[in-house]
Amino acid sequence: MRLGLLTAGGDCPGLNAVIRGVVAGATQRHGAEVVGIVDGWDGLMGGRVRRLDRDAVRGILQRGGTILGTSRRDPYVHGEGAASLRETLAREWIDALVVVGGDGTLRTALRLSEEGIRLVGVPKTIDNDIAGTDVTFGFDTAVQIATEAIDRITTTAESHDRVMVVEVMGRTRGWIATYAGIAAGADAILVPESPYDLEEVAQLLRFRAARGRSYSVVVVAEGIEPPPGAQIAAPLDAFGFERLGGVSAIVAARLEEMTGFEARVTVLGHIQRGGTPSAADRVLGSRLGVAAADLAAAGGFGRMVALRGTEIVDVSLEEACADLRGVPPEILGVAHTLSAP
Repeated sequence: MRLGLLTAGGDCPGLNAVIRGVVAGATQRHGAEVVGIVDGWDGLMGGRVRRLDRDAVRGILQRGGTILGTSRRDPYVHGEGAASLRETLAREWIDALVVVGGDGTLRTALRLSEEGIRLVGVPKTIDNDIAGTDVTFGFDTAVQIATEAIDRITTTAESHDRVMVVEVMGRTRGWIATYAGIAAGADAILVPESPYDLEEVAQLLRFRAARGRSYSVVVVAEGIEPPPGAQIAAPLDAFGFERLGGVSAIVAARLEEMTGFEARVTVLGHIQRGGTPSAADRVLGSRLGVAAADLAAAGGFGRMVALRGTEIVDVSLEEACADLRGVPPEILGVAHTLSAP
């Protein structure tokens, strides 16, 4: 068997662990060859490939990003669907694909599978919002980075008696905000899954000040709805995706107006996606990569490897492409309890 391997969509800590896992699993367990596709779907449409053997993946485990490169270009948006890929697949004698990506990439993979392309999926996103799996690799690293940043911001908030509003990634789900906010002891956490009232947040800040705590930290997920009466333009990038962000500035301005406390904003942005992956993400990525090679060798096409509890399983791409997975009420309840005055 000759496997093609691509990473598509946004970069994510742990991608290189997956690549290494697929190569090791394919070559060591199944005697298969692996061809790396350069720059995601764009590279597959354009025929840009490189051979991947054990030597090619040595020393990449601790590196951020992806050695294969990535792109947000999509064969159904920028090409002609499966027909855009068949020339490269035939020329390189690729029997099946391992596709590593988030919800957009996996939806494309599902459509390609329905058109007869043999492939398996690996879930990837720091947002932790893909259905069918308990955790996605990259999430642990992003939470750790955000937590460390909030820890540092808390000390300067205390020194200057300020309200610090910290905006974190996650798109339309609040996993990073919730987990980092709990871990760093944030005083308020605003996420898309739960309606928020800025007056309640302002009351909390005033209560803290009355108790001698004249500083506070508010964590905001980038995808929350803006406060009433405010609007945020979400421009589209070159590939048609909304560029979220900026709501924290409105939240900070409103809180400053409502409380009279000086408020400052920190947007963590892409720092959450870059750099060395955590040990947990290296292990999870490695396990998923080996499992993807096993699944492809077994002919489990149209499916995705996933983590359920402590076990690696596989689920249908249809299940994986269901509605995005939000933070459950139980965890939101814990966050609310811990941030109560």
